[in-house]
Amino acid sequence: MSSTEFSRHVAQAPSAVEELVGNGPAAGDIPALDPDRPLVLTGIGTSLHACRVAATWIRRLSGGRLRPAALDAHDLALTESLTSRDQVVVVSHRGTKRYPNEVLRAAREAGATTVCVTGRGSALPEATTVLRTCEQERASTHSVSYLASLAVLGRLAAAFVGPERSGELTAALRAAPDAMRRTLDLDVAPRAVDALVHSAPHPVLVAGGGLDAITADEAALKIKEGTYRWTEGLHTEFALHGTPAVFSSSTVGCLIRPTASDGGRTDDLAGYLGALGAPVLISGSDPGTDLPFAPVPELARPFVTVLPFLRLVAAAAGELGASPDLTHLEAEPWATAAKAVRL
Repeated sequence: MSSTEFSRHVAQAPSAVEELVGNGPAAGDIPALDPDRPLVLTGIGTSLHACRVAATWIRRLSGGRLRPAALDAHDLALTESLTSRDQVVVVSHRGTKRYPNEVLRAAREAGATTVCVTGRGSALPEATTVLRTCEQERASTHSVSYLASLAVLGRLAAAFVGPERSGELTAALRAAPDAMRRTLDLDVAPRAVDALVHSAPHPVLVAGGGLDAITADEAALKIKEGTYRWTEGLHTEFALHGTPAVFSSSTVGCLIRPTASDGGRTDDLAGYLGALGAPVLISGSDPGTDLPFAPVPELARPFVTVLPFLRLVAAAAGELGASPDLTHLEAEPWATAAKAVRL
């Protein structure tokens, strides 16, 4: 099975982000959104994860004065309402998905301001502003387009909070490409690959807090898509409430270690899993971690914390006969079942 395209896209990510966060016109002109009007960020799956990161950046930079909503595009299209005061940012890798485009339609009809963050290609979403990210990925397991979307959303967030508050994020964005390159030079521990390969039929847990909780969700999705192993992403605190009832010695725990204090919760979760005899893999910027990433400013963590998981997917897929390029659509009955679903 193939992970050639997936691995190529992962390797392209630092350059794609560098192009978008620099002074060049790669992402187009960032619109001047109004901080006194509601901001709604929306997408599905990986795109929604990028929206959640952007919403967190804005909350933190504004000291909580601005609290944008990050909503699933399916729910926003079918069960939520939009008004002419809203500013709606839709993130969609290809610009062709059903419900993100339904959101754009509903937003236009409501008279809202619309921005679409999408890949380069023939699709032209009907939005007030279209911001392009990167070339369309050939792999079904998206990697570079997630990171490129973060770069564009980072510039959008910096403009939204204003120059007085955006300095920390702007510096973090500019530091990200080098940290990404250094992360890709680090080796994923063989025991991490072995743990994932031999995890079936039991689930894998990826946990982190704050921005890392969003990475945990994104990493879990990539592991599912690229290795066909069931994986759940959870906030570290949530993983200690109720969830331990399903832990066993067969649970594989991948824990993203924070740089700031999390009240000892990562250590608590590692201890809990360890007491049950479960393998515990640590992702962090300290030497000797199983899934290492380079040190980076706090706000730039989403650009690097996901990378060791992407490399883990590529390595494990090769041993499992899985394909991050095709996400099980190379085989039946998955291929036929997928054709019956309009995305």
